[in-house]
Amino acid sequence: MKRNLILAIESSCDETAAAVVEDGCKICSNIVSSQINVHKKYGGVVPEVASRIHVENISVVIEEALAQAEVTMDDILAIAVTQGPGLVGSLHVGVQAAKTLAWYYDKPLIPLHHIIGHIYANRFVDELRFPMIALVVSGGHTELVWMKDEWSFEILGTTQDDAIGEAYDKVSRVMGTGYPGGPVIDKMAKQGHPHYTLPKPKTEKPLDFSFSGLKSAVLQLIDRENKKGEELNKEDLSYAFQEAALDTLLKKTMQAVKEFKPKQVVLAGGVAANSRLREKISEMIQETPEVHLTIPPLWCCTDNAAMIGAAGWTAYTHGLNGSLDIAANPSMEIETSSIH
Repeated sequence: MKRNLILAIESSCDETAAAVVEDGCKICSNIVSSQINVHKKYGGVVPEVASRIHVENISVVIEEALAQAEVTMDDILAIAVTQGPGLVGSLHVGVQAAKTLAWYYDKPLIPLHHIIGHIYANRFVDELRFPMIALVVSGGHTELVWMKDEWSFEILGTTQDDAIGEAYDKVSRVMGTGYPGGPVIDKMAKQGHPHYTLPKPKTEKPLDFSFSGLKSAVLQLIDRENKKGEELNKEDLSYAFQEAALDTLLKKTMQAVKEFKPKQVVLAGGVAANSRLREKISEMIQETPEVHLTIPPLWCCTDNAAMIGAAGWTAYTHGLNGSLDIAANPSMEIETSSIH
């Protein structure tokens, strides 16, 4: 019997990844080659370095994904790939690999938005119920996405400046606690106590986010403590920053829930791995028992190709194939992916 297998490729930032996914919810293989140790010494991802390493790794991860799944390209129905958004050089490597395979093996090509992959990663643990709100939180994105139906995407709110993951990285950098900042601050905040006071971010649009002012407030607080000759308590500052950042995330999410009345809320993106966020959203959603909450497993919060395979299968069933003349699109918008 013919199996519904999607070969998926993801290379939007600093992970080179390939996976084979069956029926959009069963993972046959999921190979990720991370560059985090390379970029750690620079305090962030260096685009030129990332794209060069993708070139070195892309063939290896694809071959390994097929081998681990014990399939060949003849068994594959279609090839899904992240077209954007992301770093243009990194995206280009994955897109070119997918186009080459699609042409050589005469397979349908499915170009996808990176964030749709993060949203559909929740299919590995739960059924998606519509209408639905996705809280997308990562190093490059902070968005509330309204999905009225399957494969329908509307941005209800987005960040006016820094994404929340970017804010974590910047605050960690000024505290001298390294990169990536998210796991470091999450860990230190567990040892922190209410001590420092930080302002709550404000925005013109009720469902938009802003973290630049919060980051600036952290810098000013550190400067004041230094001028007073006081030793900075990094655990307490981590606690104050994290509570302020997550409170604004969840306040806006619950505001959207009350306004749009979804059947389900899902978390998506790298910051969805944050332990305090997972704890706080679970507590808050209890206030609306009619809304089902899905939190993705930790392994699929960070970038991987299995999530692209999950989204790719849904796109394939809707006949959303791309042509071989597609190119990497670093500023790709999620709303253009909707079926109209």
